[in-house]
This record gives sequence, C-alpha cells and structure tokens, in this order.
Amino acid sequence: MTIKRFFPLRLAAVIWTALTLWLSFAAADPAFAETMGVQRASLQADNAGWSLDAHFDFDLNNSLEEAVNRSVPLYFTIDFNLSRPRWYWFDEEPVNVSQSIRLSYQPLTNEYRVSTGGLQLRFASLNEALAVIKHVTSWHVIDRNQVHAGETYTASVRMQLDIALMPKPFQIDAVNNRDWNLSSDWKRFTFTAAERAK
Repeated sequence: MTIKRFFPLRLAAVIWTALTLWLSFAAADPAFAETMGVQRASLQADNAGWSLDAHFDFDLNNSLEEAVNRSVPLYFTIDFNLSRPRWYWFDEEPVNVSQSIRLSYQPLTNEYRVSTGGLQLRFASLNEALAVIKHVTSWHVIDRNQVHAGETYTASVRMQLDIALMPKPFQIDAVNNRDWNLSSDWKRFTFTAAERAK
C-alpha cells in the first residue's frame, strides 16, 4: 500500500519540478520575451494619400552588435497592412507594403550607415544610427485611390530583423541562432479615410 502511494507522489514531484524549471527557463530565455515593440504608430495625410509615422523600441544584443561592428549588414523590414472586414467575402486588403532599412559599418571611415531606397545617412555612433531606424517618419503607404472615403480600416504595422536579406553564409547561422530573432508583434489601430479637402 505504501509503495503504491509512493510512485504517484514521486511522479507528481518530478512533473512539478520539470514544470518549474521550464517556466524559469522561459522567463529568462530571450526567445520567450518580446524583443522589439511598437511604441506608437499613426497615419498622416500627405499630398497623395497618407504616410506612416511609427516609433519602435529595441536594443541590439551582443551578437548583433558584434556582427555590425564586423561589417555584417543588418536589414530591418517594416511591414504595413490595411484591411477592412467584409461580411460576404474575405477581408479587403487594399494596402500591403514593406520597406527595408540597411544598417552597416564602414571600418575605413569609422562610421555607421543607414540606407533605404536611394537615401543613405552616415553616423558617428551606433546609437545615432539606431535612433533613425527606430523612428520611421513620412513613409507614404496609402494612395488616395486605394481607400473609400468615410470607410474605417484596420491599419497594422510591425518591424523585424530580416534574415532573408542577409548574405547567404550568415542566413544559415542566423536561422539556428536565437540571438538573431528580433521582431515585434503587429501594432493595430483604426483608420478612417477622410474626404479630400476641396
């Protein structure tokens, strides 16, 4: 009788210990924590439609900082999506765009460079370069003819370290290394397309 009671109690203790260790590991493991956040995001009217302003919050871990300082370029991709539910069909998605920002270091000139499209900016420190990457401003994302005036949409934005844009040898290492896992959740907010001022 004593032996029969001993094994279930022993099994329960083992399971409880394993669960406690797993929860402790999850709390300490960066892969279980949000590594990047969207602090704020909004749409501003421009001449052709609307532009996105967004501020992201993140830090580079030691592995990523070391990679940059060894002249390995990092690519940060911002995704923007606009959708509207329809009861009779799939959700309407008039806008689905992305923009990539390249961060690199030039050892000969001892400067960091931030590039997007045809624009390139130079900085004396990594912190200065990251400050620009974290703040996306005046990015034109919606043409006026893509939305219906008076309709309300759900706007979504996120940022992630885009491993797919890196040089091939680094892609293989990055896939198996959680230090390279840097991304935010989607930040969602409502947007109502206003009538164009006459």
